[in-house]
Amino acid sequence: LKLFLFFGFGQSADIDIVLNDAETRKKTEHKSEDGRKDKYFLFYDGETVSGKVNVTLKYPGKRLEHNGIKIEFIGQIELYYDRGNHHEFVSLVKDLARPGELTQSQTFDFEFTHVEKPYESYTGQNVKLRYFLRATVSRRLNDISKELDIVVHTLSTYPELNSSIKMEVGIEDCLHIEFEYNKSKYHLKDVIVGKIYFLLVRIKIKHMEIDIIKRETTGTGPNVYHENDTIAKYEIMDGAPVRGESIPIRLFLAGYEMTPTMRDINKKFSVRYYLNLVLIDEEERRYFKQQEITLWRKGDIVRKSMSHQAAIASQRFEGTSNPEKALTPTNEENS
Repeated sequence: LKLFLFFGFGQSADIDIVLNDAETRKKTEHKSEDGRKDKYFLFYDGETVSGKVNVTLKYPGKRLEHNGIKIEFIGQIELYYDRGNHHEFVSLVKDLARPGELTQSQTFDFEFTHVEKPYESYTGQNVKLRYFLRATVSRRLNDISKELDIVVHTLSTYPELNSSIKMEVGIEDCLHIEFEYNKSKYHLKDVIVGKIYFLLVRIKIKHMEIDIIKRETTGTGPNVYHENDTIAKYEIMDGAPVRGESIPIRLFLAGYEMTPTMRDINKKFSVRYYLNLVLIDEEERRYFKQQEITLWRKGDIVRKSMSHQAAIASQRFEGTSNPEKALTPTNEENS
């Protein structure tokens, strides 16, 4: 081992990245690729990312020669079928030290000011979008590096146009159902309010439910992959409905793990959500009708640690019509 270190192959220093506001910054749970949930520091678009890089020499008195020390802020997309090809959409670099040598452990300050973070962090079936800091001590034979992942949430303004959804499901002379939902765009802690009207029922329905389906689409052209995942099942009725009956729906979204709708993110992937009305008759035949809904993330209370830009983004919700207000399905106005 001593010979190994003598020739400079061993890692002779440890690197640590510490954020300046680590004590006060909010953390959020985020799913990793293997399905585990870990807590990460939460950032928003436009917020500054700053901190310190600590380079600790393992062998005091022994010099560490290097070809420069740097820190990077990276946002990248990785498609699982194309591993090794990382598509970077944000790549910022700060040089912390010129080539030379360290004779003792040292701390370097860094700051990435008002960093653009255009997309939400996401770990899916076939794709991962991540943001991370990477500190590197460049060496002739083997670099020493350390990464620190962060999570980014995208905030949206309250949608100006948010019309209700009206649809009909019909099988000629057998079944005619109308259903409507109070709006087409919901924030992640919203309530889906709706009603189902049975206008004609000549088949024996034994079960009826609404599913929320998440559809992840990755790739382009011949390499397009679709993954459907049923996020929620909401039983509307168990038993046969009669003509003229109407059934109310209240589906609370807060209990489910969902992200905002993501459309054509960096031309690499999309995540969309659908309400799927499913009817099953006594002969186990399934009838269904699907409708896309848009999900968005509402801003939390503005915290002092948020940058000016992120605070403005969050405050856009103030003074608008109350998103919590649920209208009756017959009202065509925006809610």
